[in-house]
Amino acid sequence: MTAMENSMESLIVTFHRYAKDDGDKRTLTKKELKKLLETELPNFLKAQNNPKIVDSIMTDLDLNKDDKLDFEEFIPLIAGLSMACEKCYNLSLKKGKK
Repeated sequence: MTAMENSMESLIVTFHRYAKDDGDKRTLTKKELKKLLETELPNFLKAQNNPKIVDSIMTDLDLNKDDKLDFEEFIPLIAGLSMACEKCYNLSLKKGKK
C-alpha cells in the first residue's frame, strides 16, 4: 500500500479499536473518545488546558445528538487537527528560509 493508503487504514483501524469497548464497534462513546484522545493525541489534549475539552469535542462533532460518534462524525476532528498542523508546518518552513 502507499503511504496515503496506510494512513487511511491506520485512521480506520484506530477508530474501531477504541469503538469496540462498549460493544458497538461502529461508534465512539464519550468515554471511548476520551481514551482515544488520551492515548493517540496526548499532546493535543494537554495543550487545550481545558478539563471539559472532551465534552466540547463530543458536543461539536455529534451531529445526530445520539451521544456517540460514528466514523463520519469523527473524521472532521482529524481533518481539523491535520489542517492546523499543516499551518504550523508551513510557518516552520517560512522561518527556516530567513
